Amino acid sequence: MSFELIILQLSRLFILTTVSFVLALLLTPVLLKILSKYNVGKQIRAEGAPVFASFHQKKEGTPTMGGILIWFTTAIIALTVFLLSKIFDQVFDYFNFVSRAQTYLPLFSLIGAALIGLADDILGVLKRGPKGGGLSVKQKLILYFIIALVGASWFYFKLNWDVIHIPFLGDISLGPWYILFFIFVVAGTAHATNLTDGEDGLAGGVMLFAYLAMAVVSFVQGRFDLATFIGVILGALLAFLWFNIHPARFFMGDTGSMALGITLGVLAMYTNTAFLLPFFAFIPLVETLSVVVQLISKKFRKKKVFLSSPIHHHFEAIGWPEEKITMRFWIISAISTVFGLVIFFIDKIL
Repeated sequence: MSFELIILQLSRLFILTTVSFVLALLLTPVLLKILSKYNVGKQIRAEGAPVFASFHQKKEGTPTMGGILIWFTTAIIALTVFLLSKIFDQVFDYFNFVSRAQTYLPLFSLIGAALIGLADDILGVLKRGPKGGGLSVKQKLILYFIIALVGASWFYFKLNWDVIHIPFLGDISLGPWYILFFIFVVAGTAHATNLTDGEDGLAGGVMLFAYLAMAVVSFVQGRFDLATFIGVILGALLAFLWFNIHPARFFMGDTGSMALGITLGVLAMYTNTAFLLPFFAFIPLVETLSVVVQLISKKFRKKKVFLSSPIHHHFEAIGWPEEKITMRFWIISAISTVFGLVIFFIDKIL
């Protein structure tokens, strides 16, 4: 890989990341106006989550579906550079990162999951669905499973891909079991991301570090189109965070968390770094484990381990301010992400 190629690809990545950030910032007032006009506000339900409701009741009515900003900005830029590259061949081909080999599936996953999440958010606002809060956890898991199954089928049957990489141990062929592994990773990441979306700026910041790690991994692997695609998501995500940090102007909603979670899982499978996801997405993993531990304890011990779950609500219940929880979880995410990248580079060298 020549030095000139690296500079050219880095330049494209940084330029489009900046364009994405600026475009998303410009689109935010428009999105906020639309969400406010149609009273697309967050509904806070006390059933089953009294601790959560007691701390977040004041947020009821805050616009949700802010995740639209992330995937819509990404889709607009992807479509624009793709069309311009077809019309003005040599001028804009440099900026086009939409390629069948690298970004078709992640882009489809992002937009497809976002639209399903958007439908869930709309049901929640309209107070439809189980208990008037949109889709139930079971229904969401089924949707995660279906989307992951589509991706797994594409990898296994279309790309003839059934190999996973375990750091320091090498590649292992799973055969048909690869489909189940793919579904577990993608659906699990999607659900974990959804659980993390519970404080101002929490999910956005955690996903920022995870996607940054994926951008580094993709670039090092020579998947420059994929790295640029992730960079565009990062630019839009930064703009989202600008307005989502406490006190949040809007919330991510399922249209954001579902899109980011599923796409992150797909990216991990595409770059063959699924076993590094626990480091890149350490906080979502901890959030999920806290829910699992809480459910098992309540079922078999008839008492709670945490005052409330996921675990960020436990810290809220013991008196931590929301900003402290978010910032400390960001710091943990940064450290775990760096640790994951260190493992990635050492494994690559060895």
